[in-house]
Amino acid sequence: MEGLYHQTNKQVHEVQSYMGRLETSDKESVHLVENEIQARIDNIFSNLERLEILSSKEPPSKRQNAKLRVDQLKYDVQHLQTALRNFQHRRYIREQQERQREELLARTFTTNILCWEVPPVQVPRGILL
Repeated sequence: MEGLYHQTNKQVHEVQSYMGRLETSDKESVHLVENEIQARIDNIFSNLERLEILSSKEPPSKRQNAKLRVDQLKYDVQHLQTALRNFQHRRYIREQQERQREELLARTFTTNILCWEVPPVQVPRGILL
């Protein structure tokens, strides 16, 4: 259990440092960095599942401390997952705004005169204007 715990803890710290690459990545490689981070987070979650099983098999004197350490790692990884999702959401909004801006710049505008044309009015016979 100790070896897997230390390995997983090290992976959490690596992902934390890897998150800084997201802000400095160019548009072409940001998806690759996101996918790499997500793969690492998924790997950590699978390690945590194994650690939960192993912590429940610890002797009673060590069990509470082992579960507490695993819960702390799980909490840290959930925050990393949330930070990644927030970054992806901000990037998506930014890209959507850029697309809308480009669409507006490419759009040709016309005057509203055509919209204000008055249709001819039929005047009944016998009424003088």
